[in-house]
Amino acid sequence: MKDSMVNLAVDYPLLNMFWTMLMIFLWILWFMLLFRIIGDIFRDDELGGWGKAGWTAFVILLPFLGVFVYLIARGKGMGERELNRIRQNEEQFQSYVRETAGSGTGGHADELARLAELKDRGAITEAEFAQAKAKVLAS
Repeated sequence: MKDSMVNLAVDYPLLNMFWTMLMIFLWILWFMLLFRIIGDIFRDDELGGWGKAGWTAFVILLPFLGVFVYLIARGKGMGERELNRIRQNEEQFQSYVRETAGSGTGGHADELARLAELKDRGAITEAEFAQAKAKVLAS
């Protein structure tokens, strides 16, 4: 068993190992590119159903030619669509953060501070302040 392992290492020189690693890397890179293009086809809102079906069939049935033609024909738009999608996601996130931050428990604290200020200025009496404070804390 040990001799067969040694023979395998001798029969598989270092250059062949680098060549194999390069092929594996290129194979993984190819699939990443293929999946990115298929994802771009289905995320594109301007492309109709028949266009999506045609590009998908072209990319799957003739993968190398299909991918290269897609990159030449629609490559610039891929980057623009990705940038627009990232901007839209960022705007949605910022909107969500603003909504969430505005609807927190700070509303009660702000209301109580405003009531205390009104009481200090003499705009409301102590009884009115106590009644308004109870109403704010009850909600």
